[in-house]
Amino acid sequence: MTKTEEAQKKKDVFSTFFEELRRNSLTVTVLAIVTGLLAGGLIAAVTTEGVYAAFRVSFFEGIKAGAMVFWNTYKALFTGSVGVPADIASALRSGDVVAINKAFTPFFESLLQATPYIFAGLAVALGFRVGLFNIGAEGQIFVGALGTVWVATAFKGLPGIIHVPFALLGGAICGGIWGMIPGWLKAKTGAHEVINTIMMNYIAFRLSEYMLTGVLRDPNKSTPISAPIEKSAWLPRFFDDPNRFHAGFFVALLMAFLVYWLLFRTSWGFELRTVGSNPNAARYAGMSIVRSTVLTMFLSGALAGMAGANEVLGVNHNLAVAFSSGYGFDSIALALLGNSHPLGVVLASLLFGFLRNGAIQMQLTAGIPIDIISVLQALILAFIAAPAIIRTMYRLKEPKAGGK
Repeated sequence: MTKTEEAQKKKDVFSTFFEELRRNSLTVTVLAIVTGLLAGGLIAAVTTEGVYAAFRVSFFEGIKAGAMVFWNTYKALFTGSVGVPADIASALRSGDVVAINKAFTPFFESLLQATPYIFAGLAVALGFRVGLFNIGAEGQIFVGALGTVWVATAFKGLPGIIHVPFALLGGAICGGIWGMIPGWLKAKTGAHEVINTIMMNYIAFRLSEYMLTGVLRDPNKSTPISAPIEKSAWLPRFFDDPNRFHAGFFVALLMAFLVYWLLFRTSWGFELRTVGSNPNAARYAGMSIVRSTVLTMFLSGALAGMAGANEVLGVNHNLAVAFSSGYGFDSIALALLGNSHPLGVVLASLLFGFLRNGAIQMQLTAGIPIDIISVLQALILAFIAAPAIIRTMYRLKEPKAGGK
């Protein structure tokens, strides 16, 4: 293979994604995100009492106060998610390792927040590609975390190079089995996966509570929480406290690449995408709808289970009741925003991770409730799901006939 052919092959993952975005209008996607950010800032301004007090003084003062709220909101969001540029530059000039670590902590914390989003977003996106709506990622995260914490506490004396992959595999298998159950019901009985995965979510929530008040409960604690996992099962961290960034982020990127490779570089992936695009044609071509459905739901659940494993092994080092912050439900938005493509899911997850991390500083500094981030995410999703709104607002032409 020549160097030119190798370079072309490396570009395939990006070209495939951006080609699909062009079909779905990259302009609409970007404008949806920008419009959501503008609308979020406007909502922050009109819900601030100081703005109305300024309007009672004069119209100009009211506009000025609203603009200041808008600016302070996104300034705090940026510094909370990326860091203070002046502090970063000063730390780099000083060469002090401790100062550099502290200055870059917000940026790496945003990557940390994005990691479970990548796993969960891939889980839902994989289902979408095969025409399945896996709305049970949240429950699969819980079950994956249960499997992980059992492997990470029950097996002692293992070296880290064995214990960490073993614990990750335990979470993936448990999440995969939990996802495979509604997949099998869909394939064999026709039971709709949306209903089944929703019901499986509630079973997973109650199961985790039962396990954490029973066999997995830490005997030294009065609250329903698991015992700390073995240190040999911790995902490696790259920096000292307060920086919690760990190897799970790179595992998530590896999973994104493997999902891309499976979907677009293997015959199995071609079969899965064909089943998702046209089940009747796939059946006529001799492809197994049952096998594709069960396999997809298992892999989807396994990816979601790895999100739970990531939180146990890399962040909390134990398992508590209601440990997940809605990653499984947000993953639906990530899959839609990322156009159900692994690269798109990674980019959407980074966006949500930075928004989630910056929201804390936004609330502390600008006094804007952290819930505004949920509103902002919902607006972006609404604009993505209804591109006609964006086309009407910005007077964009309709896509040519035959486009996606």
